[in-house]
Amino acid sequence: MCWSVPGKILEIKENIATVEISGLKKDVGLDIIDDPKVGEYVVVHAGYAIQKVDEESANFTIDFFNGKHNNA
Repeated sequence: MCWSVPGKILEIKENIATVEISGLKKDVGLDIIDDPKVGEYVVVHAGYAIQKVDEESANFTIDFFNGKHNNA
């Protein structure tokens, strides 16, 4: 099973972004999304940013993965 996770773009060099995902930094490809900018949030899957997301959605998903949302 594969997961897509949100991360914040910290730096862009050519077509590679350094993205922070839950405190970890990872280099990801930007081939799939249009006009990425430092400070934006993207969904990362299999080493690529596959979609831009707003900060609220990114933080909700991050909190969910960290067990901070409980529907019980």
